[in-house]
Amino acid sequence: MALIDPSTSIRSGEELDVKIIDAYLKANIPGLSGNAKISQFPGGASNLTYLVEYPQQEFVLRRPPFGHKAKSAHDMGREYRILNQLNAGFPYCPRAYLHCTDKSVIGAEFYVMERVRGIILRSDIPTGLNFSPEQTNALCRSFIDKLVELHSVDYAACGLASLGKPEGYVRRQIEGWSDRYEKAMTDNAPTWETIKDWLRDKMPADHPKPGLVHNDYRFDNVILDPNNPMQIIGVLDWEMTTIGDPLMDLGNTLAYWIEAGDPPPVQLMRRQPSNAPGMLTRQQFVDYYAERAGIDIRNFDFYYTYGLFRLAGIVQQIYYRFHHGQTQDKRFSQFIHMNKLLEQMSLQVISKSTL
Repeated sequence: MALIDPSTSIRSGEELDVKIIDAYLKANIPGLSGNAKISQFPGGASNLTYLVEYPQQEFVLRRPPFGHKAKSAHDMGREYRILNQLNAGFPYCPRAYLHCTDKSVIGAEFYVMERVRGIILRSDIPTGLNFSPEQTNALCRSFIDKLVELHSVDYAACGLASLGKPEGYVRRQIEGWSDRYEKAMTDNAPTWETIKDWLRDKMPADHPKPGLVHNDYRFDNVILDPNNPMQIIGVLDWEMTTIGDPLMDLGNTLAYWIEAGDPPPVQLMRRQPSNAPGMLTRQQFVDYYAERAGIDIRNFDFYYTYGLFRLAGIVQQIYYRFHHGQTQDKRFSQFIHMNKLLEQMSLQVISKSTL
């Protein structure tokens, strides 16, 4: 079994015109020759990601999804800028080559970046890696170390100080995701009213030291070195990156973190090997992050519940597109059930919280 993350055939309705892409790239990237071949990376549920192959070089093309899109989401120019400028302070960003603002080329803005060839962990660790629990534990801690490192980057020195407004970040996220969720509501979606009220009531002050917030930091967004799979060589999907409270970002990451002891319905949502022997539990994850960051985290129930609510907002926005026939991707038909389960998980956290 190949360990390098593979691309596959392009999903129906998400095709690109290879002749148009080939001509555009050759006109804007010096030295390209031969015929282009385009395939699609199957992971992800937001921006679409394609592999563009030439005989001597490979690229990754990113474009927004087809159909309805949240107003502030899928900003190709913003993601392109982040990749170009953050690389100086966080060398795990792929290099971006060009940003196309002419929507007449493929019907939307897009950008092209280098392909970082490596291993991406999806639902399970491939048997070919033969990780022991000790190795898995070390990789998990390295994964957390990279998040701590990102949160400590001097974003002003990278020229990214204007990327976001850290003051009032926590309140804006609660209010913003409440508004986005309501706009993406369908007649079969839960209201989340109890959770939204609790989040507003328990809202803490902003973290005293703001940092870069990735907003989608998961194992399937990091790339492992194929020659040394214990080493992380790349971090992907910077479309939602901003400046804000790093503990909110930690909550985002833990919302995806399904641990071995979670009940079977929750296990069905798992998209990364966070349940593998040797992986940290959510509480151990928080404790190790706090140790490495040199901070004290006492009220993580709020940040975790926020992460679950935000994830439900993302899930519902995607389901909205499917519900209204704006995407043909059958994976999204089940997202309404994921939304309902996330609400139940949040209610359980709140019922046990001492906040």
